Amino acid sequence: MLVSCQEFSYQSLPDWRVAVYSAKGGLSDEQVETFRENGFLVIDDIFTEIEVAELRTASNLDTIRESQQEKGFDKKAVHLLELTIKHPLFKDLARDERILDLIRPLIGNDIQLQHSKIATKPPTKGAGAFKMHQDFAFFPHTNTSLVAVMVMLDDATKENGCMQMISGSHKWGLLDHLENGIFSGGCVEVDRWADQSRLVDVTPRAGGISIHHCLSLHGSPTNSSGEPRRGLVFQYRADDAYQLADTVFEDTGTLVSGQRNGKVRCEPGEWQLPRRQPGNYGSAWNQIGTKVEF
Repeated sequence: MLVSCQEFSYQSLPDWRVAVYSAKGGLSDEQVETFRENGFLVIDDIFTEIEVAELRTASNLDTIRESQQEKGFDKKAVHLLELTIKHPLFKDLARDERILDLIRPLIGNDIQLQHSKIATKPPTKGAGAFKMHQDFAFFPHTNTSLVAVMVMLDDATKENGCMQMISGSHKWGLLDHLENGIFSGGCVEVDRWADQSRLVDVTPRAGGISIHHCLSLHGSPTNSSGEPRRGLVFQYRADDAYQLADTVFEDTGTLVSGQRNGKVRCEPGEWQLPRRQPGNYGSAWNQIGTKVEF
C-alpha cells in the first residue's frame, strides 16, 4: 500500500572522509551542513567513562540478558526494543540534554521518542550482519524529520561490525524494501551499494554517538573481533511527524523536548507502507474496524 514524497534523483557521490567531532555543546553550522550533505554525524566524548560503565551495568540486568537470549543474540544481531521502560537510566538517557542539544538543530525543539532499543552484535566471529536498509521504511511518517542516535557502549570498529553508511543517500528518497509485496527488512536495490567503496565506516568510540537521518541507507557487516559490540539507540521524531504504519511501542510518543502541539506536517509525495507477513501494516494502522477481515 502506498501513502501519497518528494522525488529524489540518484546521483554519484564524491570521495570523502568521515568528519569525527568532539562534543562542545550543540552543533556548529559546519556540523549542521555536514549532516545536511552526508546524512549522518559522528561525535565523540559525549559521555564519561563512569557513565558508560553505569550504562553497561544496566544493560547487563538479568531481565535484559534473558530477553536477548530468547532472541538468540549469541548467534545474530539483536535489537531489544522498549529500552526506556527497562531501567530508569535509559529513560533519563533519552532525555539527556547533551543529546537533545545536538538534534534540535536538525529536527526542531518539539521532539518525541519513536522507539528505543539496545542493539547488540554477538562476540561470535562471523555473526551479526544486518541488512542494508533505511529506518524510515520500517515506520513511515507524514514527514522525514526523524533521526536515530546511537550511544556506544563499546568502541565501534571495522573489526566488530560497525555501522556502514552511504554518504548522501538520504537524498534518494524511500527505496524499495519489498520482496513479493511483503516488507523484507532490507533494501532490495542492491546496485546502490554494489560499489563497496561507497560504504563509509561509522566508528564512534565508547561514550560517543552517531546521528543519522531516517532515509540514510546503512547496515553493518559481521563481527570478526570476538568481542561484543553494544549500542543504545534512540529514534527521535519531530512532534509534527505522525506515524503511518508499523508498531507503536510502549514508549512511542514520549515527549523528550518542548511541547505537544497537536499538529501534523505532511511532506508532499508517496510512501510505501511496510506490510509484514502475516498481519497488516502494524499497530499504527488503526483505521480499520476490529471486525473487518484483512
